[in-house]
Amino acid sequence: MFPRCHRSLLALFVAVFGASVCAAAVDTDRSIREAKIAHIEASSSADLVVLDAGFEAGLRQSMVCQVSRAGESLGKLLVVELRSNASTALILNLIAGRSLQFGDVVTVQTVSTRNN
Repeated sequence: MFPRCHRSLLALFVAVFGASVCAAAVDTDRSIREAKIAHIEASSSADLVVLDAGFEAGLRQSMVCQVSRAGESLGKLLVVELRSNASTALILNLIAGRSLQFGDVVTVQTVSTRNN
């Protein structure tokens, strides 16, 4: 299930914060596969999008997400507010000349820990 080093960190986390907190933070059954942009709110201070997935789908505040359409990367978002079934994200950057649209696919950006 978890590599040996991750099990040790998980055990330490449980010892410090308690099993119930750990269970909520590391729920692999609820990992987000993808969300879609449900609404775009442009303003003079910040551009925000509403996503059709939230806490119950595995999104968490401060997650960085990738936005794409037809397999082409459009930019990055930062999740700033969560509800159970929706979330709000700040548009961090967009590829020059591109814009976001209703239905664009949002996936959580992950970091690889593999040694090559």
